[in-house]
Amino acid sequence: MSGEPVQYFHRYRGRIESEQIYGEGFLRFTYGNPLGLLALHALAKRSVFSRWYGWRMSRPASRSRVDRFIRDYGLDAAEFADPPASFRTFNEFFYRRLKPGARPVVPDPEVAAFPADGRHLGLQDLSQADGFYVKGQRLDLAELLGDAGLAQEFASGSVVFSRLCPVDYHRFHFPVSGTAERPRLINGFLYSVSPIALRRNVRYLCENRRSLSVMDSPRFGRVATLEVGATNVGSWDYTFVPGAVTKGQEKGFFRFGGSLTITVFARGRVRLADDLVAQAVQGREVYARVGDRMATAA
Repeated sequence: MSGEPVQYFHRYRGRIESEQIYGEGFLRFTYGNPLGLLALHALAKRSVFSRWYGWRMSRPASRSRVDRFIRDYGLDAAEFADPPASFRTFNEFFYRRLKPGARPVVPDPEVAAFPADGRHLGLQDLSQADGFYVKGQRLDLAELLGDAGLAQEFASGSVVFSRLCPVDYHRFHFPVSGTAERPRLINGFLYSVSPIALRRNVRYLCENRRSLSVMDSPRFGRVATLEVGATNVGSWDYTFVPGAVTKGQEKGFFRFGGSLTITVFARGRVRLADDLVAQAVQGREVYARVGDRMATAA
């Protein structure tokens, strides 16, 4: 299992592809080798490691990485709001903005939109999803939300995990319109959220540093959203003001590294997109961009 490629379904190309993983050798060593696991628990999962790496990516010397990164991962600089030459550090490039219209938001008020660019795993009923990353392991909603009462409210609900790779646009947005609460921090470690790591232990999602907020939507009811930190992503910044928000509105951005957002709907409130459901049966994510169709109100 440890050497298997990470595959996903590309919504726009209509085919299964293998992921080009930034730092793949480091990930496979850290999560699949006994010596790597020692290093993981001693250092890599701890915030001090991510703060150090984030400091490096915010230094002027990191600017030299930008052009090569764009070239190696085939990024479309034409959609950037600012030209590549304007970024003073790699982190500035990493949480770049896009031009207006680069990510159209599905206009239908009956449709919830993906909150981020990335690879998405959708589960129509989390309580029935056994082994979606690793056989025999089930995610505990109360642990994930850090709130047993809230977990009861969302029991047997629909969940979408939106995994952002380092190559992705790293701003995240609201999936529906409504009234959003102020986020609440749940402290923790900083494990990787790559399938390479989650195939070993899906509970990393419950142990990582994360932030939870709940919004009330006139059409979708109560919706819980989480931003999950990961190795080299110990922090994120919010750019919204709690209160009324609109679907597709920017909520915030992650700093350097891979990261994850999670959207949780109460039971019976949505029907997930057909390709999300079909690919999840195979334990496979769907690549799609922020603003595109994620689910329809039930």
